[in-house]
Parts: sequence; C-alpha cells; structure tokens
Amino acid sequence: MNITPPSARPGIRKGWSALLLSAMGAVAANAAPGPGVILPALTDPASGEHHVGKVIWTDLVTPDLKDAERFYGGLFGWTFRAVQGDSHYALALLDDTPVAGLFQKPMTSKLTQQPIWLTFVAVRDVDTAQKATLQHGGKVISKPHDYPQRGRQALLADPDGAVFEVLAAQGGDPPDYLAEPGQWIWSSLLVKDPKQETAFYKALFGYDVYDLASDDGGADDAQHFILSTDDTARVGLNALPADSMRRRPHWLNFVRVANAADAAKKAASLGGRILVEPRMDRHGGQLAVIADPSGAPFGVMEWSDTDTQQEPR
Repeated sequence: MNITPPSARPGIRKGWSALLLSAMGAVAANAAPGPGVILPALTDPASGEHHVGKVIWTDLVTPDLKDAERFYGGLFGWTFRAVQGDSHYALALLDDTPVAGLFQKPMTSKLTQQPIWLTFVAVRDVDTAQKATLQHGGKVISKPHDYPQRGRQALLADPDGAVFEVLAAQGGDPPDYLAEPGQWIWSSLLVKDPKQETAFYKALFGYDVYDLASDDGGADDAQHFILSTDDTARVGLNALPADSMRRRPHWLNFVRVANAADAAKKAASLGGRILVEPRMDRHGGQLAVIADPSGAPFGVMEWSDTDTQQEPR
C-alpha cells in the first residue's frame, strides 16, 4: 500500500505574489525529531522512483503540539499518531495516510524563532546537496542525519535566507499524482532576489525555470517563475514586494480544499488568523493564506481535477 500522500505540484502558479504580502516568514532553529525516533517510510512498498526537486514532505515546528492537533484536526479532519522514540513528534494522517509531521519545540525568542511549516525537497544524495548549497551561497543549518526507514535529511537555507529541508528518501520518492482535499497540493517561494534564487535552486535541483512575468503584459513589476522537473511544475517562485523589508523570504505550502472561503472561515473559528483573504487565483479557483494559532503560515487552495500538472510551454 502506498502510504505517501499524493504530492504532485500541478499547474501553473502565477500572478498572485501580491496576494501573499501579509504572509510572515519564519526562522527555523535546529528542529528535528530525536535521533531515536522511528519515522515511517514515505513509500510502502518502496517506489524506486526519484523526482529530484519535488516537495515530498512537510513538518510543522510548533510550541504546542496538542493545540496544533486540535486546530489541524478540526480544519482538515486530520488524525494523529505518536511515533516511537520522541513524544514531541506526531504524524498527521488523512484516512490513515500520513500527510505531515508535527514537532513540538520551545520558541526561545519571537525575534529569532517562529513556528513554521518546513518544506522537504527530494534529492538523491543529501551530502552532495549540502555541498552544492554552500557552493552557491546558501547555508547549512543542521548537518545531515539519518532516520531508519525514512532516509537522510538536512536543514538548509538559500542565499536569501529561506529555510528548507532536503531528503533522500530510503524507499524512493512518491509518484506524481493529484492530491486529494486535505493533502498538500502546491508550494511557493517568496524571495528578495528572484534571479539569484532561481539560479540557486536550478543549480541545486536541476530545475527548468520558466519566467511568466511576460504573461502579465507589463501590468505590474511582479516577477513570477515556475520551477519544473520531469515535465511537471513543482514550485512557484515570486518576488517579495519592494515594501517588504520586515518580511523574510520563505517557503509557503498549500493544502487542497473544496472551498477556500469556507476553510478560511473555519480556520478563524478554530483560532487561526487570515493573512490573505480568499480570492481568485488565475487558474480559476480560490486561495487563502492562514496563520495557525501559533503563527505558522500555510495556504489553502481549490483545485479542479481537470487542471493540468504539466510545466509551462
């Protein structure tokens, strides 16, 4: 049985960097389950597939695990299961399928540490990715470490300071197929220097880079890029606006929902905060950006089963 959430990043994300102006970035300190924790494999049985550059997992770093479980369980219907070896880490599941990890970590200072959804990107070799990160202007926040069954991972930062994890999954990467409601469907990057960042991520993951700014007809100064591998759009990369001096570059992940407005309203009732009100994306559905009760930002997005997963042409 495949226990991996469908995590294809379908379609073309463009024209909505301005919608994310209120989404706060976060700085993650060394945040990982203890070395004795037993994490399940991403694919069971092993897929043997490799999709370098694909977002294959997410972990929430939060100061309050129980409150996070209450919030995300109420919002998406996720259930939770403790893992062996670390009482501060729990698996989130949708219909018994793991969709994320939740890791409780004290936040020592709101100025330097904030709750965050960490984005895990597939690589074949973590040590090679660590070396390439340093060569191209990034930083290593946490050196590589191994988890039985799961694989080898490391916490890195790009040249603009956006943090992310790289993961060489032991059994291979999940196949590309469309996420169900309640599962992650898209990831975006907001950065200060799009040209530098596209070059960095292209060097690290071998992305094909598509510049979509011309599609806006010169209506604004926004910069929109799609990062693609295997003929599939993986990540949207957008420029932070010029007035965003206090906003840090960051990754932002979206969960597929049937109705973004309803999801935002429910999130607010559960103690979340709406950072970007529900509004239309260019692909025809609505999206919204939300902070959970601890402040960790994430997005919700509608998606039609008929929309393409293909990279831009």
